[in-house]
Amino acid sequence: MEPAPVDVSRTVGLVSALLLLAAAVHTAAKRTRFPVTVVLVLVGVLLAQLGRLGVPFLTALGDVRLPPEVVIFVFLPVLVFESALNMEARALRENLAPVLTLAVPGLVLSTALSGALLAWATGMSWPSALLLGSMLSATDPVGVVALFRQLGAPRRLAVLVEGESLFNDATSIVVARILQSMVLVGAVSAQTVLEGALEFFAVFAGGLAAGWIFAVLVGQLMGRVEGDSFVEISLTAVLAYFAFLVAEEFLGVSGVMATVAAGMLIGGWGKAKISPSVTERMEHFWDYAGQAANALVFLLVGLTMDLTHLWESWHVLVVAILAMLFSRALVVYGLVPLVGRLPGTDPVDRRYQTVIFWGGLRGAIALAIALQLPEGLPGRDLMVTTVTGAVLFTLLVPGLTMGWLVRFLGLDVPPLADRLARLEGLISAKRRTLEQVPELQEGGLFSPRIARSLEERCGRDLEHLHRELEALREKELDLDEERRLLHLRCFAEEKSLYHDMFVKGHLSEGAYRSLNHSLELQTESLRHHGRLPQYTLHPPSGTWWEGVFLRSLHHLRSAGPILERLRAGRVSRDYEVAWARFRASGKVLANLDRLATADAIRPKVAEEVRAFYQYWHENARARMDEHAEQFPEFAGAMQERLAERMVLHAEREAIEEKATAGSIPPGVAETMLEEMALALRKLRTGELAKLRVDPSELLRKVPFFQDLPPGEFGAVAERLRPRTVPAGEVILRQGEEGDSLFLVARGVVRVYRDEEWGRRDLATLLAGDFFGEMALLRGGPRSATCRAVTPCALYELRRQDIQALAPRVPRLLETLQEADRRRRAELAGDPFSVRRPSGN
Repeated sequence: MEPAPVDVSRTVGLVSALLLLAAAVHTAAKRTRFPVTVVLVLVGVLLAQLGRLGVPFLTALGDVRLPPEVVIFVFLPVLVFESALNMEARALRENLAPVLTLAVPGLVLSTALSGALLAWATGMSWPSALLLGSMLSATDPVGVVALFRQLGAPRRLAVLVEGESLFNDATSIVVARILQSMVLVGAVSAQTVLEGALEFFAVFAGGLAAGWIFAVLVGQLMGRVEGDSFVEISLTAVLAYFAFLVAEEFLGVSGVMATVAAGMLIGGWGKAKISPSVTERMEHFWDYAGQAANALVFLLVGLTMDLTHLWESWHVLVVAILAMLFSRALVVYGLVPLVGRLPGTDPVDRRYQTVIFWGGLRGAIALAIALQLPEGLPGRDLMVTTVTGAVLFTLLVPGLTMGWLVRFLGLDVPPLADRLARLEGLISAKRRTLEQVPELQEGGLFSPRIARSLEERCGRDLEHLHRELEALREKELDLDEERRLLHLRCFAEEKSLYHDMFVKGHLSEGAYRSLNHSLELQTESLRHHGRLPQYTLHPPSGTWWEGVFLRSLHHLRSAGPILERLRAGRVSRDYEVAWARFRASGKVLANLDRLATADAIRPKVAEEVRAFYQYWHENARARMDEHAEQFPEFAGAMQERLAERMVLHAEREAIEEKATAGSIPPGVAETMLEEMALALRKLRTGELAKLRVDPSELLRKVPFFQDLPPGEFGAVAERLRPRTVPAGEVILRQGEEGDSLFLVARGVVRVYRDEEWGRRDLATLLAGDFFGEMALLRGGPRSATCRAVTPCALYELRRQDIQALAPRVPRLLETLQEADRRRRAELAGDPFSVRRPSGN
């Protein structure tokens, strides 16, 4: 049997009409300040009912249906990828535990509670009630996220909500799929629950892994393209759909999680692969795609609703709504306070909890899951009708009352810094208008009467704004607020400087993101806690996640070259961060008086802020000096690249000016600019090779290698594995098993041991020293911890290398054993008097 033909012209016409209707609704909603999603659904419901009544030109809309496959396979990849692309991966990683707690246990708990209430109140079977509960627990927080942005809510709270929305979609789809199989079986048992849990985690983790692999491949392809917006944007669109389809249809894992992983990786690591000239276009593309998909989905949701069916099932619908609200309240007011007790998280204000609860709208995902249920499933029609009614209820009641709730809770007042910035921006705009009036009068073609009227009106507006600004300062701006305001102004200028450095190629993506994230943490802490965080760039414990990843790679023997390149990249990034911080803090210090004067900041506060920036400036200089001292070749190469980039930027600006003036033909100028862009892209990479030290140079510094014959000397040098370590990283940890010795080529290493009464420093190792021979020769756990004080270049010699070298270099093992005996004797005697023992 041949498939029914598709009416292409009707489909194209319908989509065009829906887009036009969505644009009109969007415009009207902005003017009336109604939530766009709510208006879209209401318009859809109204038009569908008129079409079913036979109103001309609307009958086609009355027959519109929302195929679940369209939502799942057409709209969902776009919505999920766009949201993941704009998610700050580092912020989500820091809040991963609470996000997963809300998205996974929270949804499962909501499903169980809703299902239990439905089964008790309506007589539905347990499997059917749980399946309906899972669909009612799928939230669509688009309105809540937009509200948080409007209010300037704490960034951590916004990350929690957005992160929950990303993982919530995947969880609800997978849970509903598992419960659907239980409905077909007709019973719930301990075995089916266990099997379902195992399947859930396999599908969830498998989707993440698949999306990560696809994103890495696409990112590598994008890195080979220079300045081609069509190719680079197309690759991201292909990735969004390819990751979803392959994961769902071929791998049997979560397509949503694959798209989430792919979007977040491209939005973080992948941004370094995107040409700077393409970045803005890509952001606009995905912003439009997300808005268009969201508008079409909610219009189609409204068009497919049948109010007659809802009225016939009103009693079940009432129970479902009450169960949905009760379970959501228990999850939000029960789990969110527990999340606030987790290490590294702050409690969530009860007012924000209320907004999260009431803003848990249901949308297209819940409806798509319901419509995707197979025909013949027990209770299918009732489930679809109930979910449809719940979606309509949340859009009409919570959706339309959210503004009132926000005002009632006092969350509609922006922070003081934002209100001051708004007034200062308006004052600046009015001043610019007054400056333009004389230009209008030049040439005598502009009416003096209109010019005077414009000047008088702007003058009155300026006086009013100045009075409002002064009243706000007197009422709310105390010393603490002044300090916070000046810090925020300095952070804004600093952020602008970092962006300019990144666009010009002076900063790599990793360094730029580290600096930008540091400013965001400082801004967030100042806005909502009134103080600066203790550490943002260089915590004493180092970058924990990155350290765990590198240590896990260390156990893979084949990952040696990759591991060394990653470590060298960290050292290179540390230097870039220090250089950028030095330059930016210096410029902020130079402009601090101007910033303080513009905001009428008291001198005492300005001096306090200046002290912070002077400390950061000197600290950045010290870190640069450490790198330059330990790796002079690397520092020199970085400065040469900086000079070359500055020359290329100056030449590019000159060519652009000539091309604009017509002195250079457009084709010639375009070719020249493309060549310069390629040269700048090549200069973005760091000189990692300059961080390595010749093994022969190192061995000649180690006393017991100095007397080796040339043949044996070369054999040992061939076995050494390079290892570059950034400042602050732990090289060896007390208690860990080890089988290698390390030679210090450059840098300073601190050796210490954790005792019952505290930490005891044992030694400071410099170039030419070695450590780790005790574990290498005798096995067992490390007896002390070794941490890099400065950036270090090390070489590693493993037990298998010693065994392979023993026949060729017989003196090597004897020398190491002698050193081991001597150091053990020193440690047993007076460890505090030993200057450079290994202890490992």
